[in-house]
Amino acid sequence: MPNQSLTPALSTQTASTLLTLTIAPAKVIRGGGVLPSAVVEITRLGTRPLIVAGNRTLSIFQESLQPIFQAENLDTVASSYGADCCEATLKALRKAAKEHKADIIIGVGGGKALDTAKLVAHQLQLPIVTIPTSAATCAAWTALSNVYSESGAFLYDVGLCRCPDLLILDYDLIQTAPQRTLVAGIGDAIAKWYEASVSSGHLQETLIIAAVQQARVLRDILLQKSAAALQSPGSEVWREVVDATVLLAGVIGGLGGAQCRTVAAHAVHNGLTHICGHGSIHGEKVAYGILVQLRLEEMLQSNQLADAARQQLLKFYAEIGLPKTLADLGLGNITLTELQTSAEITLAPNSDIHRLPFPVALEQLMAAMVSTTAPNQLKVKN
Repeated sequence: MPNQSLTPALSTQTASTLLTLTIAPAKVIRGGGVLPSAVVEITRLGTRPLIVAGNRTLSIFQESLQPIFQAENLDTVASSYGADCCEATLKALRKAAKEHKADIIIGVGGGKALDTAKLVAHQLQLPIVTIPTSAATCAAWTALSNVYSESGAFLYDVGLCRCPDLLILDYDLIQTAPQRTLVAGIGDAIAKWYEASVSSGHLQETLIIAAVQQARVLRDILLQKSAAALQSPGSEVWREVVDATVLLAGVIGGLGGAQCRTVAAHAVHNGLTHICGHGSIHGEKVAYGILVQLRLEEMLQSNQLADAARQQLLKFYAEIGLPKTLADLGLGNITLTELQTSAEITLAPNSDIHRLPFPVALEQLMAAMVSTTAPNQLKVKN
């Protein structure tokens, strides 16, 4: 009888009422110099890892990290992901993993290395460990990978079945990265508030409310502490900012799901990757994209709060070194055709820019892209 009474209640569940979230890694180990002691946790997941890293990080791995892995009897093979997380790279790494008979994938490096490693592990159904070497993104945390063309143009993202099995955040390793990477990570992370509050700030779901409020907390931490952190690498305030960019930013995406991840700022980033000649990194383009989004809110909604927020960010960017214009991204000589191409890709039908609560026309987006500092300080060549 009890079973009979439960059956009708369970059968009323529909796909539309089910919620699946990939919120967090199964385990996070963080601290200064924690990597040697944390490697034992890797052995619980596998003993034949394929190490996925960039060319620069591979040399660091061979010099500093490989002896630590060998001390725990891990039979490692290391492979570079090349220039980008692209289809050719993924195919080559899957082959390398099978030839090595890998039972675990370990991503070591920045966002693209970690995205590549996570996606290879997802495709091969293997455990995944992420070891970030910079604080440029929250890729070490998330169940998401971005895929690019071989020339670095964003193509699509892939939702993964779970967050990493283990994330090892060693502050000593992070501190070896150029300071520019942390600045970019601040730009990427602070976008959480400006995107999540627009796309989901009106929603009443408990976890989305929590995610949006965490995004506000993240913004405040970064506005208040970033300058001091950049002036004192390795200090307590520096660690707080690293935690914010790598960990807390990931928490927000996990709790809020796709609705709290990306809107116009990341969509602008994606469009810009299709323009050759820029030397900027992910978080720098995203930071610029926030200004574009706020400019759109001003132009199309007469939103004075957006204007105030943009002015606040312009001062903040100047203080810590984030780009404010296309020229700051190395695109001061962008042509009208290139600008239009980038805007068209940003406005593609499946783009996250359509999470904005208002439609955006091509000419409106182009105008916002060249007026982020208002008045327009960039001349576009015909």
